[in-house]
Amino acid sequence: MAYKIVGATGCPTGIAHTFMAKAALEKAAAKAGVTIKIETHGQNGLENALTPQEIAEADVVIVAADKDVNAGRFVGKKVLMVPVGDALRHPDQLIADALSGKAKIYGGSKSASKIISPLDQGEQISAGGDESIGRQIYKHLMNGVSHMIPFVVGGGVLIAISFLFGIYSADPNNAQYNSFAALLKDIGGFAMNLMVPILSAYIAQSIAQRPGLVVGFVGGSIALAGGTGFLGGIVSGFLSGYVILLLDRLLKLPPTLRGLKLIFLFPVLGIFITGLIMFFLSAPMNSINQSMMNFLSGFQEANPVILGLIVGCMCAFDMGGPVNKAAYVTGTVLLAQGNYYFMAGVSAACIAPPLATAAAVILFKKYFDMSEYNAGLVNIILGCTHITEGAIPFAAQDPIRIIPTFMFGSSIAAILTYLMQIQVPAPHGGFLVLPAVAAVGGWMSAVLWVVAIVIGSIAAGIVLGFIQRAKYLRQTKAA
Repeated sequence: MAYKIVGATGCPTGIAHTFMAKAALEKAAAKAGVTIKIETHGQNGLENALTPQEIAEADVVIVAADKDVNAGRFVGKKVLMVPVGDALRHPDQLIADALSGKAKIYGGSKSASKIISPLDQGEQISAGGDESIGRQIYKHLMNGVSHMIPFVVGGGVLIAISFLFGIYSADPNNAQYNSFAALLKDIGGFAMNLMVPILSAYIAQSIAQRPGLVVGFVGGSIALAGGTGFLGGIVSGFLSGYVILLLDRLLKLPPTLRGLKLIFLFPVLGIFITGLIMFFLSAPMNSINQSMMNFLSGFQEANPVILGLIVGCMCAFDMGGPVNKAAYVTGTVLLAQGNYYFMAGVSAACIAPPLATAAAVILFKKYFDMSEYNAGLVNIILGCTHITEGAIPFAAQDPIRIIPTFMFGSSIAAILTYLMQIQVPAPHGGFLVLPAVAAVGGWMSAVLWVVAIVIGSIAAGIVLGFIQRAKYLRQTKAA
């Protein structure tokens, strides 16, 4: 009987890593001669879903995800649970580990907390599993971030479009006032204001599944009203989720009263306990949040070179991974508070790596094979639309040298952006939001932003080209 592997992939944004990991695992499985089916948890939702029968018949499960993928389905199965980046960098090793029996029985740990959602028709959902505490916390956080990002992007872009009618077009007391622009800004503002509640709700949902969702949403709303911002959303999310798990342990009711616990006791007690704690935490957390924002704003003005270096290195270090997301989320938080400078550097740093690969394959065409050349040209489109992940296949070939090269180019782009004090009012979109950039700072500002990115990209592309040239010459000599 053929060896069967099933799995699930998911990354915080659900755009690139999720599907690239699926493709890498499928390719490695085909090479090893085993059957595999991978479901994806992307921005389109669940695709290629695993059926209960497929899970039951599988010999091993591979979960390559940085977000919640409902791993409770796999309790009792042999599971390899790794970050989504591992499936991109070491797919062959993952398949080999699965075949060699390195997977562990999932849910075997006594610390695994389980709750049952009435909407899951009695299926037990594991909230902990056998992962380390640090890994669990990271996945819960990224689950919140992945659901938050579409609200930030949608709302941020609408607000940016409103600036096309004039920087003060939403102010009824200004001569630039335009009713449609004001409407756009209001709609975008509603979406942006949901950022903190959504973040909190889906952190809690990752910890405690559906019972945690409503408590997390209310806790996040209190955090928003209390001015605690992004930090408050994180705290309320984890608080809500673990309050539900605590209630689940304490409320030992007979199975016939399970519905009472889930529909009545969890929401009422969970909202009360979480809300009470968040009201007491709001004042000190508001002070911490404001201090952090002031620090970043002050740093931006005091030393743009150091700030650009830090942001550039963070964005290019893992290209869509946790370090990159830390810089991006910071930018979105500041964006929501009216600071458009920080996001300009973050966007520039994210756009540079894929454009660097394009510059390399164009300037050093003879040293790249046709597949690499075509991938580099495709990265022109990906880079211009702020999709950094297109550079990952190049980095995976020689990460020790190529990742620092991307960090070099991204840092140049970010530093130049900060030195020229360019503002970008949209959290995503790449060069598609250039009109919005021009609306805030004028068309010269938009042109200079593009120039800064191109300079950083070409600088990294030249270094990348010389690295590829040296590799090509070594291989030619060996042949």
